[in-house]
Amino acid sequence: MSRPLTLLDGGTGRELHRVGAPFRQPEWSALALMEAPDAVQRVHETYLAAGADVITSNSYALTPFHIGAARFAAEGDVLADRAGRVGRAAVAEGPGRLAGSLPPVLGSYRPDLFDAATAAPLLQTLITGLAPHVDLWLAETLSAVAEARLVRQVLGARPQPLWVSFTLLDDGEPGTAALRSGEPVALAARAALEIGAETLLFNCSQPEVMLAALTAARVEIGSAALQLGVYANAFPPQRPDAVANDGLDPIRADLDPVRYAVFAQQWRDAGADVIGGCCGIGPEHIRALADALRR
Repeated sequence: MSRPLTLLDGGTGRELHRVGAPFRQPEWSALALMEAPDAVQRVHETYLAAGADVITSNSYALTPFHIGAARFAAEGDVLADRAGRVGRAAVAEGPGRLAGSLPPVLGSYRPDLFDAATAAPLLQTLITGLAPHVDLWLAETLSAVAEARLVRQVLGARPQPLWVSFTLLDDGEPGTAALRSGEPVALAARAALEIGAETLLFNCSQPEVMLAALTAARVEIGSAALQLGVYANAFPPQRPDAVANDGLDPIRADLDPVRYAVFAQQWRDAGADVIGGCCGIGPEHIRALADALRR
C-alpha cells in the first residue's frame, strides 16, 4: 500500500506581493494581515485549490523585527488571532487543515540572536492568539535545536500536534546537511523525538541540500513513528550571516514547477510524507506537486 502524502502550501509573502496585496518592509506579509485580510484569505484558498492539504497561518511576520516592539506588545495577540481566523475561514468549507506558524521570533537564520528568556513571552503571545483556530502547530525555519525545545516548553500540554521544521546551511559539503547553527541534522532528529513532535521537516533552504537532511534524519529515527517532510525555497544560496526577510531576495529561474517536482519526487522516494514549498514557491508549484506525486 502506498504511503499517505500530505501537501503543504507555498510561500505566503511572495504570493501576497505577486497578487498586489499591501506589501512592504519591514512589515512584510503582516501588512496584508493588518490592511487587507481578505487578500490573505484568497491566497490561502488559492493554495487549497492547487492541491494543498495544509495551509499555514499568516503569522510568520508577527514579530518585533517586522511590526516593531511597541506594536507587537499592543496588538500581537489580536493580530495572531486574526491570522488564525482568516486561515480557519479558508479551510472552513473543505477538508484542509490549518497549521499555526510559530517563527523564530528573534530573527530568521540567526541562531546567534536566540535567547530563551526573551523569546518565550513572544511565542506565548502568538500561541494565545492562534490557539482557538489551528489544527496543528508548525514551528518553522528554526536554526537551532534550542528553538524547538523552547516551543515545546511554551506550548505545554496544548492538544494540537507539533511539527518542527529546521532551516539548513546552503553551503555545506556535498552530501551532508547541518542546521544554520552548525548542529548536525541527527541532533535535530533526536530532539524532535524527545519533545514529542509528530513531524520533522526541513524548510527555507535550497532544494539541493534537502535529500542529505532527509537521509540523516531517517537513519537517526530508525523505526520511530516520526513523519518527515520538506518545503524548500527558491532562493540562491544564502550567506551564513544572511537575515531572512530583510529584503526581496532574487528567485532562481531554474526552479520552475516541473523542476521543483523532480526534487520533490526524490524527497518522496527518500521517505518524505509531507511536502510543500517555502519562499518563492507558489501555487503553480503546489499544483505540479499534486499532479506529479499523486498520479
